[in-house]
Amino acid sequence: MKFYVRKFAFYLITLWAAISLNFALPRMMPGDPATIMLSKMFRSGTPTPEQIKAVESLLGGTKDMSLWDQYLDYWQRIFSWDLGISITNFVPVTELIGSALPWTLGLVGLATILSFLIGIIGGAIIGWKRGTVLDHIIPATTLMQSIPYFWVAMVMVFIFSTSLGWFPNVWAYDAYGFSGPEWSWDFIKSVLLHGTLPAITIIISAVGGWLLGMRNMMVSTLSEDFITTAEAKGLRPRRIMWGYTVRNAVMPSIYGFAVSLAFVVAGSVVMEQVFSYPGIGKLLISSVRDNDFALMQGVFLVITMTVLVANFLMDMFYGFIDPRARHNA
Repeated sequence: MKFYVRKFAFYLITLWAAISLNFALPRMMPGDPATIMLSKMFRSGTPTPEQIKAVESLLGGTKDMSLWDQYLDYWQRIFSWDLGISITNFVPVTELIGSALPWTLGLVGLATILSFLIGIIGGAIIGWKRGTVLDHIIPATTLMQSIPYFWVAMVMVFIFSTSLGWFPNVWAYDAYGFSGPEWSWDFIKSVLLHGTLPAITIIISAVGGWLLGMRNMMVSTLSEDFITTAEAKGLRPRRIMWGYTVRNAVMPSIYGFAVSLAFVVAGSVVMEQVFSYPGIGKLLISSVRDNDFALMQGVFLVITMTVLVANFLMDMFYGFIDPRARHNA
């Protein structure tokens, strides 16, 4: 019980610190959101005091408030899920995040799961057949992982989109064929076609780490005494491999997989920019480029909370399935 209480308290304090830092950082940056928004709205005129007051009220009305009152107001708006208004798009931040989040979860989430499954299964087989020709796969995949994934993305675009014309290289669906997302087979096919190159880019860049980690854990686990005991009992090799070796070797990878899933919300930022994919990563780059403080805060907040919640759930799960984690914590 103490293990769970300590973990809950730790993540609660971490969440408070992360949200407080998210509140403080934009206020340390030069510029004022209300001034930026007014300059975009009134390019050829001067706003009246009533208009200035209205814009400040729209952005939270914090100009005449003390820093402490701003801080309390920020927490109140978080609990009501009011993350402010984007000064670039003039729409609520929650609406922009809500429209971008499904694309990132669908593409990056599915690609992350596929790379994990390919790496774990492949690494288990390579580790079981250690010392064979299969070991040569590891250096090749590790080399691909060391290459920046935005460079891999540009190579994929050049070969399969520009040169061969097999796949489109921008957006998440055919913008000329559809006015927006819809539930139709043609739209689903368009989404799958547009997401193929970004997904392959993520898998190529991520699978090497899972392969190497699982292969090494398999080799380490195969030297344990319980594997020797299982072999002495005359158990079938398939059962020893999947029921004993893989089951124990995969534990560290499961924890790493939880961390990877947490960062799915952040998306592959540069990859989404290369493919102009309308996900959270591209939204984050746009907010930084346009000094859109409210949108920047909202995206950082969603990413931070997702990472913390995913790590908290994995710590709880890990403590449940492995008693040693509870006693060592």
